[in-house]
Amino acid sequence: MRVSEQISVLVVDDEPIIRAGLSAILDSQADITVAGTADDGEEAVEACARLRPDVLLMDIRMPRRDGLWALAELGRRGLLGQGRSRVLMLTTFDLDAYVDDALAAGASGFLLKNSSYEELTGAVRAAAAGHSALSPAVTQRIIEGHLSGRRQPSDQELARLGDLTEREVDVLRLIRDGLSNAEIAERLVVSLHTVKTHVSRVLMKTGCQSRAQAAVLARNTLS
Repeated sequence: MRVSEQISVLVVDDEPIIRAGLSAILDSQADITVAGTADDGEEAVEACARLRPDVLLMDIRMPRRDGLWALAELGRRGLLGQGRSRVLMLTTFDLDAYVDDALAAGASGFLLKNSSYEELTGAVRAAAAGHSALSPAVTQRIIEGHLSGRRQPSDQELARLGDLTEREVDVLRLIRDGLSNAEIAERLVVSLHTVKTHVSRVLMKTGCQSRAQAAVLARNTLS
């Protein structure tokens, strides 16, 4: 999150009523402001490049260019990540393919449209702070997916772990398990500052743009 008095959000949805409703909820919060809206992925990318919001709250299913296309294009243009914008994907569908594709592409979170106001605003704040923001239903899907071991890791995924130290692999595994920085520090008996340094290096070395993306990578590659 960039230094500012408020968290700026770009709301992206093809349904005007949904855009208006989400904007009203977010604007009602003292620390959140809606910087703009967009109705498809292409418009979202251009608006993000222009407005540089802290967070994009973006529907995954839209006509013309959808949310997954926009997420990939934002990454290609270097608009995602620390000091730039974070993306929360919003949808009525909690299908595994959407979760994997969105998080693997760098989304900071994935929320269902039936999430509560508290979950929505909390997720925006978490994403702006650089944390993962996943609804309980999606978190459970990720855990179940890891435990089921439903596919073998690709050579490209394994190669992304090649530069990690043993301690950084430990940190990545704990990120996968959903631990916060403070919980990781307690588990590894190190300082919070040390954990933050490890997390930053893990993201940099693996090319991940968020903790959520790192968690998906770890789920697919680490035992």
